[in-house]
Amino acid sequence: MTNVRKQTELEQKARQWLKDRGVTLEDIAELVYFLQNKYQDELTLEHCYENVDKVLMKREVQNAIITGIQLDVLAEENKLESPLQEILETDESLYGIDEVIALSIVNVYGSIGFTNYGYIDKQKPGILEKLNDKSQGCHTFLDDIVGAIAAAASSRLAHSAANEQSIDDE
Repeated sequence: MTNVRKQTELEQKARQWLKDRGVTLEDIAELVYFLQNKYQDELTLEHCYENVDKVLMKREVQNAIITGIQLDVLAEENKLESPLQEILETDESLYGIDEVIALSIVNVYGSIGFTNYGYIDKQKPGILEKLNDKSQGCHTFLDDIVGAIAAAASSRLAHSAANEQSIDDE
């Protein structure tokens, strides 16, 4: 008999909105693998996926996801006041609020997440490259949120490996 955990409405919405915007948990797990495979010899995509899943259980993460995605959608629908509309449409480099929301996710698993996030944000591997393409819709917040989820899951993995046990965060 399997023990299936009941998701809150907020968690279901956050997960669904990621999927609706073209981001799968597998995409994020691949980012985690990109960040951690040099440090953990027996790392598998399945293990990365499990850690992404754990990160997505956190209410702070869910709140960041729905806030960022909602702002991206409103920008796509041209429903924001100027100058915010133009700032989000162009993903203006000096805006920074998208990174602030991402850092709220990174903080969930400690300071190692900052370096993971900074690295993956600059490299833009996998799904991040696609989300950063301005012709594919407004993902001003989403690309940073996805990178932050991967960074947090990588941090969770690193802490688990260092302690040779799983992090007790349930």
